[in-house]
Amino acid sequence: MKLTRVAVVALAALLGTACTPGGPGDESAQDDKGPVTITFWHPLKDPNEVKAVRAALDKFEAAHPGTTVKAVPAQDADKITQSVRGGNPPDVALSFNAEKVGAWCSTGAFQDLGPRIARDNVDLKQIPAAVRAYTEFRGKRCTMPLLADTFALYYNKDLLKKAGYDAPPKTMTELARMTKKLSQVGPDGRIKVAGFMPFLGTYQSVAEHFTPSYGAKWLKPDGTANFADDPGFAAMLNWQKDLVDWYGADNLTRFKAGLGDEWSAQHAFETGKLAMIVDGEWRTSFIKNNGDKVNYGTAPMPVADDKPDLYGSGAIGGNVIGIPKGAKHSEAAWKLVKFLSTDTDALVTFADALHNVPTTLAALKSPNLKLAKDPRFKPFLDVFAHPSSSSLPASGDAGAYLTNFGLFADKWQKGKVPDLDKALRELARQNDAALKLGS
Repeated sequence: MKLTRVAVVALAALLGTACTPGGPGDESAQDDKGPVTITFWHPLKDPNEVKAVRAALDKFEAAHPGTTVKAVPAQDADKITQSVRGGNPPDVALSFNAEKVGAWCSTGAFQDLGPRIARDNVDLKQIPAAVRAYTEFRGKRCTMPLLADTFALYYNKDLLKKAGYDAPPKTMTELARMTKKLSQVGPDGRIKVAGFMPFLGTYQSVAEHFTPSYGAKWLKPDGTANFADDPGFAAMLNWQKDLVDWYGADNLTRFKAGLGDEWSAQHAFETGKLAMIVDGEWRTSFIKNNGDKVNYGTAPMPVADDKPDLYGSGAIGGNVIGIPKGAKHSEAAWKLVKFLSTDTDALVTFADALHNVPTTLAALKSPNLKLAKDPRFKPFLDVFAHPSSSSLPASGDAGAYLTNFGLFADKWQKGKVPDLDKALRELARQNDAALKLGS
């Protein structure tokens, strides 16, 4: 399972016309008595992943006699939204798109789980703070996490050894220095091998996977943009632009155009065209399935030179599960949500099958977690557990702040932003104006 980011700015407005928030405990008093069949929508399509879902659901049905779960695969976030608007939603929905949580919670499209969590004494402290952050919005928890993606550094051991390195970089200065030494350029000046890809928008080289290295916080407590006031953003962008300028933006653009598909064996890291990359834990599974053709290691992302205490942390994202408004069997649905998101055995089995990070500390520490025994996977588990790891905050506009920043960053890296501080302040102003207009 891989995390995707397809921000839909209009989602909040779309949902706002369709739903009105229910009060605390809305629909929570329902008591499903006798045999019941609930529908569970999820976005997975791969036959092995669908099989893993079924195995987890079989465990639930064994623990809850009388409740049958009908799973419907290949259902994305937009289909979930449309089903709520149409008044015929599934009882439970799983989504890759955590950026939609803000809109789903604020509009009431997903039910508030708070009353049931309190009633059943669910220990949310078993979920790291960064994960709790992206599954609720302004104090309202309408989703629970179900497996996570964490991001770290992959490095080609053979290429590093050839360049005289026996360990991966730990600071951003080291990363830049090693990137230059590892890079290979042909007689025509074109890049043959890039030590690291600083060009934002290439595979998982995106701003949100770099900012944790600087401790940058995307939004302020009131939900407004923090781009201009948090020095981490300027520090990250200046570091990134220095490397882009060293390569040449046009040269990187050509190099990027020739890279293989991200989800195939032609990925540039697997073919030796990239010596180091930032990527999610799923890449370990992809590389194995593609024949283990690259000799590699994994480590936490390097961090800003003046923030050594951040080393070991990184970016966390993940999948969310909840009960849409209008679910026909909400009490039985809650039992499934609680089971999948908090039962240690279920989480461990599911994580091992899908090659994802389990989302509770108990599951992370379980002796039955096979992934913990893989030295290439373990860094991702450690990043997940690190107290300084961070996630993208939920927003009422379905993460539009991230889309806006991405568009700005592309101009920046191509040399079209002469005054960074001024531009970041204008970007924040535009972001906050749009957010206020849509509220």
